[in-house]
Amino acid sequence: MSITPLMPVYPRCGFRPVRGDHCHLIGEDGQRYLDFAAGIAVNILGHSHQGLIGAIQRQAETLMHVSNLYGSPLGERLAQRLVDLTFADTVFFTNSGAEAVECAIKAARAYHSHVGNAEKYELITFNNAFHGRTMATISASSQEKMHKGFLPLLPGFKYVEFDDLDAVKAAIGPHTAGFLLEPIQGEGGIRPASDAFMLGLRQLADERDLLVILDEVQCGVARAGTFYAYEQYGFTPDIVATAKGLGGGFPLGACLATERAARGMVPGTHGSTYGGNPLAMAAGMAVLDAVANDEFLAHVRAMGERLRARLEQFIGNYPELFELVRGRGLMLGVKMKVEPREFVAHLRDNHQLLTVSAGDQTLRLVPPLVIDESHIDECMDKLSAAAASYMALEKA
Repeated sequence: MSITPLMPVYPRCGFRPVRGDHCHLIGEDGQRYLDFAAGIAVNILGHSHQGLIGAIQRQAETLMHVSNLYGSPLGERLAQRLVDLTFADTVFFTNSGAEAVECAIKAARAYHSHVGNAEKYELITFNNAFHGRTMATISASSQEKMHKGFLPLLPGFKYVEFDDLDAVKAAIGPHTAGFLLEPIQGEGGIRPASDAFMLGLRQLADERDLLVILDEVQCGVARAGTFYAYEQYGFTPDIVATAKGLGGGFPLGACLATERAARGMVPGTHGSTYGGNPLAMAAGMAVLDAVANDEFLAHVRAMGERLRARLEQFIGNYPELFELVRGRGLMLGVKMKVEPREFVAHLRDNHQLLTVSAGDQTLRLVPPLVIDESHIDECMDKLSAAAASYMALEKA
C-alpha cells in the first residue's frame, strides 16, 4: 500500500509534539517549542491548565456520553451561562466550528420558512472568508482552492467583497435571507471589519427582516479581548457560531441564537449524536470558569497591546520582510512581503517558535491567552533571530 494510515489531506511537517507544558510544546525528540499557534487559536488556556484537566478527569470518571433523547443537567447549565454572558436566548451544542456554522445556516433558512418566506434561503458571504470544510461551509466560501474536486457546490450563497457595504446593498435580492461573516477574518489574514460596516449590516438586516450570522469560531471566547468580538462593535447579532477556544482543546462548538432567529428550530429539525455530551460540557464549564470574567479579559487586552506594540516596533527593522500589523486582542497578524509559509517553517524548524500562516500573505500569532510578558519576550527574541537568519539565507 502506498497511502498512509492517516489519510494524507494534511501536508504535515516534521515536528511531532508529544507533550504540552503551559505555553510550550515538547517534541518527540525532547525539544521545546514556544507555541504561538495554540492549535490554531484553540488551546486558549495553554496545554496543562489544571482546572480544565481536572474537570475532564472528574467527568470522565462519572459520565462521558448519553443520548440527547434524555435531559442534560450539565448541558443546561453551560447553555444558561452562555445565554447570560451573550445576546443569545438559546444554544445548540456541536463538536466543531463547521458544525456550528452548519447549524447557523439551517437556523437562518428555518426562520424564513417558519415565518412564511421560504423563498428567502440565500446568504450573502464574503471573499476570503473561511467557515469550515463541510460541503455547506466550503460553498459559503469564495475560495476556489477549497472548491476544487468538490463541485458542484451547494446553492444558496452569494459572495461579495469584505467590508464593502455598497457591495452588500447591491447583492441583496428577493432570495436573501441574511449575512454570514467573520467579524475578524482569521484564515483570510486577520482582517477586522470596520465599525461602519458591521453597524451598516445590522441596519440593513433590521430594515429588511434579514438575519446577521457571525462566525466567531476563531475570534470568539476572549481571543479578541472581549468575550465575543461583536461586543467591540456595539452590535447585536442574531446568530453566532462558536468553537475553538470554547473547549480549550476538547472538541466543542455551539450555535447561539436569539429566540426570534431560532423560531424555526423545532423538535426534529436538527440533531447531533455527540454534540453536548457531558465530557464536552464539563470542559466548556471549566473554560468559562477561567475566561468569562473582567480580570481575564483585561489580561488578554493588556498582553495583546503589549505584543502588538513590540511587533510594530520590530517590523521596521526588516522592511523587506514585513509590512504591517493588524488584529485585535491576542489574534494578531503580520502582513508580509514574502510567502509566509516559508517563514513559518523557518521559525519552527530553526528557532522553535510555532506560528500559523494565513491569507493575504499574513503571519498569524494566536498564542494561548494565558501568556505573560516573559512569553512575549521569548517570542520577540525568536522572531528577531529568525528574521535575521532568514534574510541572511535570502542574500546568500
